[in-house]
Amino acid sequence: MAPSSTAAKSTFSRRQFAGRLGIAGVGTLLARASESRARPQAVEPAPPDARESYWLSVRGQFLMPADLGVMNAANLCPSPAPVVEALVAATRDMDRDPSFPNRVKMGEGKEATRTLLAEFLHVTPEEIILARNTSEASNLVSSGLDLKPGDEVLLFSDNHPSNLEAWKVKARRFGYTVKIVDQVNPHPGAEYYLDAFTRQMTDRTKILGFTHLTSTVGDLFPARELCRRARERGVLTLVDGAQSLGLMEVDLADMQPDFYASSGHKWPCGPKEVGVLYVSKSVQARVWPSIVSAYPGAVGLSKTFESFGQRDEPAIMAFGEALRFQTRLGRAAIHARARDLGQALVAGLGKIDGVKLWTHPDPARSSAIVSFQPGSLDVAKLSAALYEKDRIAGAPRTGADRGGLRFSPHFYNLHSEVDRALEAIQRYMKSGV
Repeated sequence: MAPSSTAAKSTFSRRQFAGRLGIAGVGTLLARASESRARPQAVEPAPPDARESYWLSVRGQFLMPADLGVMNAANLCPSPAPVVEALVAATRDMDRDPSFPNRVKMGEGKEATRTLLAEFLHVTPEEIILARNTSEASNLVSSGLDLKPGDEVLLFSDNHPSNLEAWKVKARRFGYTVKIVDQVNPHPGAEYYLDAFTRQMTDRTKILGFTHLTSTVGDLFPARELCRRARERGVLTLVDGAQSLGLMEVDLADMQPDFYASSGHKWPCGPKEVGVLYVSKSVQARVWPSIVSAYPGAVGLSKTFESFGQRDEPAIMAFGEALRFQTRLGRAAIHARARDLGQALVAGLGKIDGVKLWTHPDPARSSAIVSFQPGSLDVAKLSAALYEKDRIAGAPRTGADRGGLRFSPHFYNLHSEVDRALEAIQRYMKSGV
């Protein structure tokens, strides 16, 4: 696939930039940024015409060494230094004095993060549950709805197991029926899936569960339209947002799902084991709590639905810092940057003989997740070689479903890392691993 003239100019500019700096120059700049991490500076908002030098300064806020290009945001993102420091500071505070009077501020910090999440998603704090991750959040829905024999659940075959297999297990227990809409590769377009899901809905369909952006090959779904069509037929919606929160501008007031589940440790670059479940006010009375314990939230549904026992409040508070970090940069700029890096990978991989792209090249059908089959190369060996010799980390996909490698770059990645990955893959395709 030939790049556009604009893309060609952009690539040329990046190569000029890299050529002037050299690998050592990039490493020196990152090393200097690393020296100041003990007292990280507030990151500046991304200018409309942000150049590679700006993103290099953003990269300096992360702890990764200069020679390591980690493009695996769909699995786990690093946290920037301000988030790490917020986590450490709050943990030290609590462990220095774990008394109830001192821990009052932890509860206040948890509620502050709830408010930040609500603002981030354009909803109200009363609709936000602070779960541990997307899996727990999704299971709170599949376990909390009162479904019976004769009811139907409509799912997408390329859902994450937490929004696919969990429903199947519970269907066997409670006797309801699961119906599946199969994925098509390459992505056939929004209208195809709108029609496919609409045709499968019946009077017995109670909930539709689908993934906003698939983790396998980065297929982007028409979430707003799917939610609208389901709502018109009285069908609830559960959207798996593990790959959209922190990458895309997610406006739940516009999308209008009944439930939206996501994680903090992926694209938001937050701590581990902090996630979110959004439950629309209009359906809160229809969901039973799955866990009943102590220490609930302070507002809305969290007062009865979020009694999970002792929580890691410092991690929840640090998740708030991750949301602030992204907000300061600008969410539109973050998405544009990640998509630009993804498109550079798609364009480069399309020029390498023997590589089969699983991800659709149209940015309207994908976003920042790029999966491909590297000919007949052993995927596990290729992934290991890329990491050990070229210092590029992606995700091997060794299963039967569109196996190969997956790269998922984020705003902390550099075009020099994309170029290094492409050059290495082209080399291994010629020489083997």
